Amino acid sequence: RAVAMSVSHSSRLNKLVREQYMRLPQDGLVQVTYVWIDGSGEGVRCKSRTLDKEPKSIEDVPEWNFDGSSTAQAEGSNSDMFLVPVRMFRDPFCLDPNKLVLCEVLKYNRKPAETNLRHTCKKVMDLVKDSHPWFGMEQEYTLLGINGHPYGWPDNGFPGPQGPYYCGVGADKVYGRDIVESHSRACLYAGVKICGTNAEVMPSQWEFQVGPCEGIEMGDHLWMARFILHRVCEDFGVVATLDPKPMTGNWNGAGCHTNYSTEEMRREGGLKHIEAAIEKLSKRHDYHICVYDPRGGRDNSRRLTGHHETSNIFEFSAGVANRGASIRIPRQVGQDGYGYFEDRRPAANCDPYAVTEAIMRTTVLNETGVETKDYADH
Repeated sequence: RAVAMSVSHSSRLNKLVREQYMRLPQDGLVQVTYVWIDGSGEGVRCKSRTLDKEPKSIEDVPEWNFDGSSTAQAEGSNSDMFLVPVRMFRDPFCLDPNKLVLCEVLKYNRKPAETNLRHTCKKVMDLVKDSHPWFGMEQEYTLLGINGHPYGWPDNGFPGPQGPYYCGVGADKVYGRDIVESHSRACLYAGVKICGTNAEVMPSQWEFQVGPCEGIEMGDHLWMARFILHRVCEDFGVVATLDPKPMTGNWNGAGCHTNYSTEEMRREGGLKHIEAAIEKLSKRHDYHICVYDPRGGRDNSRRLTGHHETSNIFEFSAGVANRGASIRIPRQVGQDGYGYFEDRRPAANCDPYAVTEAIMRTTVLNETGVETKDYADH
């Protein structure tokens, strides 16, 4: 007897009927889907409008607005929020010439919304641009049925212990590869800098990597990759959760490991600059923990236990090839004497703008303590 998987009703609609309509010509008109981060700091929202010609650059996409009272971003009595386009991608769902556009959210007074962390990140990245910071972020996520149970797990009980699932192959090892490969191809089409995927340690947990990206580009590309993931999962009728510890017990959590280097770290002899940066990070551990998940460290406290390939949330540590440390220096970097390092502390549901900004504030702008400096607009 086939087991009925917990998928959404809409995923069972006849997709061939949809294709009939999607093949209709657009007569030069273009559908632009505006994407933004909502008041949770984790969720993404979208809506689309028609333009009379294909935008060739982000400057060709007009500002728009939305009802912030329905996204936990405004009061109903003053609910209009501005959508300011910041980066444009090809649309892998409606295809060329249609576009996906990532937007910043501004309040009625043109000040950034509380969950618009891109605004200050952009300021910081402009300040440190001469150091040419490169980032690569490893986004872990877990596939769930719409009943909230991990996709492919037995309805009553658990799969076998962790071990055979990481980078696994076979119907009894991995669940949902169709989703992973569809997401990867959609990102490539869109122009998102996705650079790899793999099955993770817990069954039905996966990871994709985005990068290398320089400066503000990192957050832009990772947020769009997340939007595309949720949209692909919608088509398949399942849910992708970024919860840092979706299953309690002897199961791995989900992080967003962040690989980072500056130009001087990538040059010969760069290891001393890597070690200097790690020393600065060691003195500001509490500040980084507070910004590495949307709830000031409370989400990460469920994940960073010192077990399941994590460091302890209360302690800073670093080591070569050590996946139980806060900061890992890859073995090859230790041998070459230059390259990059990996911050393993960010949670899967972190805001990449907050993470990359924090790293730059500490390692390049030499900030200390838990307070951040407010830099004037250029």
